[in-house]
Amino acid sequence: MSVATAAEPEVSPQVALGESIISIKHIERDFVGDDGSVTQALSDVNLDIRKGELISIIGPSGCGKTTLLRLISGLDKPQRGEVTFKGHEIEGPNPERGYVFQQGSLFPWLTVEENIAFGLKAQGKYKEHKDEVGEYLNKVGLAGFEKSYPHQISGGMAQRVAIARALIDHPEVLLLDEPMGALDSFTRADLQDRLLDLWEKYHMTMILVTHDVDEAIYLGNRVVIMTPRPGRIKEIVPINLAHRDRVSDDFTAYRKQLLTKLHFNVHDHD
Repeated sequence: MSVATAAEPEVSPQVALGESIISIKHIERDFVGDDGSVTQALSDVNLDIRKGELISIIGPSGCGKTTLLRLISGLDKPQRGEVTFKGHEIEGPNPERGYVFQQGSLFPWLTVEENIAFGLKAQGKYKEHKDEVGEYLNKVGLAGFEKSYPHQISGGMAQRVAIARALIDHPEVLLLDEPMGALDSFTRADLQDRLLDLWEKYHMTMILVTHDVDEAIYLGNRVVIMTPRPGRIKEIVPINLAHRDRVSDDFTAYRKQLLTKLHFNVHDHD
């Protein structure tokens, strides 16, 4: 197969993409250390994300992937450049852009259902939406664990709680910061499939930061490859898989292409 390398997305037939929802233009982000030294995390980053896309962002450790996600969420601001959401500059966090952290970040003193409902209560929306807590528990496969505490459930289940907590706010964009990085391969594969199901059902824009090449291909319409620090976008690879199959020839071809672009040594038996 000849793998496409153009930046224009090619998408699976399940989801039709809309107009640009997030625009990132000439972003620069520096961090100043205690000794006054300056580390440039991101340099001249430009990216447009269309409504309904599932974007994977991949690159070496320290290349600014999480920093970029935090800028999109509004948890951080750039020194230079602009990040806009639906045509308006992002000034801070907003429930329209849900964020799932790497370790789930559940409140240990709250039950599963209380963790999911936390955002609703903080926004004063719990009474009108409390019936949805059970619905989202079902959507992430956690029915029956409503009264459990975080220490009583597995890491994969905790990540599902974190995803349900973000989804219950009905975000237009779901930002995922390596939510499956610490999970075993079986749990990771199950959670990947659940994310795909949610994406196809709700046509939600998702942006996933990952270190895992296979995960980036399996989930993404496009894979954004970032350079080592200072992070820049090296290339955007469209992913056009007729079926999400981790062992197909097409999948293997994409895997070899991405590993090569990430400067790994790829052998024919990989």
